[in-house]
Amino acid sequence: MESDKMEKTITLEEIQNFKGNYPKQLWYLFFVEMWERFCFYGMRGVLTFFMVDQLLLKDEHANLQYGAIQAFVYAFTFIGGIFADKVLGFKKSLFFGGIVMILGNLLIAFSPQVLFYYGIAFSIIGTGFFKPNVSSMVGELYHEDDHRRDAGYGMFYAGINVGGLLGGALCIYLGKYYSWQLCFLSAAIVMFLGLVTFLFTKKYLGPIGDSPLLNLEPGKRRIREIAVYAVSILSLPFIFIMVKNTDYTDYFMYTIGIIAVLYFTYELIKLGDVKLQKKLFAAFLFVFFYLLFNAIYEQSGGSLSLFAKDNLSNKLLFFNIDPNVVNNSSNTFFVVVLSPLIGLLWIWLGKKRIEPNTLIKFGIGFLFLGASFYIFYLTKFFANSEGIASLNVFTFAYLVTTIGELCLGPIGMSIITKLSPKRLFGMMMGLWFLASAFGQLFAGKLGAEISRSNTGVTLLSKLQSYTEGYYQLAIYSVVAGVILIAISPIIRKLMQEVK
Repeated sequence: MESDKMEKTITLEEIQNFKGNYPKQLWYLFFVEMWERFCFYGMRGVLTFFMVDQLLLKDEHANLQYGAIQAFVYAFTFIGGIFADKVLGFKKSLFFGGIVMILGNLLIAFSPQVLFYYGIAFSIIGTGFFKPNVSSMVGELYHEDDHRRDAGYGMFYAGINVGGLLGGALCIYLGKYYSWQLCFLSAAIVMFLGLVTFLFTKKYLGPIGDSPLLNLEPGKRRIREIAVYAVSILSLPFIFIMVKNTDYTDYFMYTIGIIAVLYFTYELIKLGDVKLQKKLFAAFLFVFFYLLFNAIYEQSGGSLSLFAKDNLSNKLLFFNIDPNVVNNSSNTFFVVVLSPLIGLLWIWLGKKRIEPNTLIKFGIGFLFLGASFYIFYLTKFFANSEGIASLNVFTFAYLVTTIGELCLGPIGMSIITKLSPKRLFGMMMGLWFLASAFGQLFAGKLGAEISRSNTGVTLLSKLQSYTEGYYQLAIYSVVAGVILIAISPIIRKLMQEVK
């Protein structure tokens, strides 16, 4: 009870009326999220490599497995977000998620080859409870109309990417050159640091992230909280079975997808007001194109990781560096470097009155994505007779990918909230996360198709089949971008006054 009193000493008003550019609470949340993203991106970067190298899966199977694991992570982010909103509150949800993630990493660290899928099941649940909550708390540090909010989110995203950069590089490096135990143990230690940071600083968050059931008597509230924890832990065997058998993942995801679309249609019809219906339908189109973008973009953790494993030299400019470290970290490195520059570019274009609208930015994002996969395809023309290609060309492709990502990444979520009626925010955010989940699932399937096309056994045949696959993905991206730009006047009419 003492700690409860301590937490209540600071009010929401005191937090939101901060002086300067950033509230001090932002820095605490920045570090909590940075360590969690270290853990998340570190794990994401080793999944396919570990499954092929240590579990001896074929490339095709590893890609499908990767897609299934990532799809579950994002689907559970949607479910974890609902539990946090309705029962636990962000603080308890985040703490529970962090503990479960640490347990998952420790399980794998104890015996990587034997306990891999058990640990992954824990990590999926943990990330689901942790991931959506820190960003929600950042939003609450500001008044609704505080213009400093965007700068705050900008700084927060820098934290995500610094964590991703460090985790992506360190975990794969430890796994390849030291031991896989150490790789997964490092993710657990870093997650522990994040949780300790949160425990020591949560008193400064005041009422932000408290349980939404504070008006209930403590006994009833505790029963509901325990029920959420119990259901989560009881779902572990179910997740374990589904991740191990990717056919089950497909049935599960397609069922959820159909239910989600039917529910969206029901809510759309129920709105009754044609103007609101048009806006909501426009939001749905954004979600759909976001799904397509992810299906291609997310090759980085799947097929590109396996391409880096076998088909790239370790020479980058004047340095020797592991190609998987480059594959895992170059995107986040370029995000940190380019984010402010692209932000300034939009401001400059805005002053000149030639800034492209949100739809055109989205379309341009696809065109850059297509260009980057065309450059991945071009790596085969910079390869030696053994099938080892240039790491410089590969890294340049990631630079182009990142520009595409930055054209639509930060825009997406805010446009969804602008187009949706307030009471449907939750549903539309859920659809956004589900689009990520389906993007991951389809990324795994596309990666598996690329691997399947490799009928030879040499590195040269792998180079040939993988780069041909990237050529196909480049075409898909450009077609999607051109279609989006072509239909943008129609979608603009649906959006009405929303910019």
